[in-house]
Amino acid sequence: MNVSALLIIASLLCVTSRLFAGDAVAIGYNKDGVWTSVTYYCSSKPKGAKDYKTENEAREEALRDLRKRGGDQTARSEILSSTDATGFVAVGRGKDKSGKDLNVVGRGKSQKEADAKAFEELKASGATKDQKIVYRYHSYGADSE
Repeated sequence: MNVSALLIIASLLCVTSRLFAGDAVAIGYNKDGVWTSVTYYCSSKPKGAKDYKTENEAREEALRDLRKRGGDQTARSEILSSTDATGFVAVGRGKDKSGKDLNVVGRGKSQKEADAKAFEELKASGATKDQKIVYRYHSYGADSE
């Protein structure tokens, strides 16, 4: 499956679901250093539930999913952002003047605040073209018992 198809599928899944708990956003790069995939992990329940993941466990799950999705295309992967705090998350993407893509994460007490912070991050990083939010979700963290 090509990168575009993976991004479309991930975006559709993101629009149709809201996930909860400790979370992490991971990004994968090909051998040329160009990002090829971005994914995230969130538990579905607050702390204490059967499938709750801590921040570190969410990081591991996000990287595992990234390697699974990226396959042989992924030469390097890293965590873009992670937390074990309760709040809203927005993963944003934009292009800088040279056309290079940049992915950022905004967090807030509301989805509107998280979106605004993601756009602020994009602007501050010089990625002012083609800005968009590619993932939105709410995350329960360690303080969610």
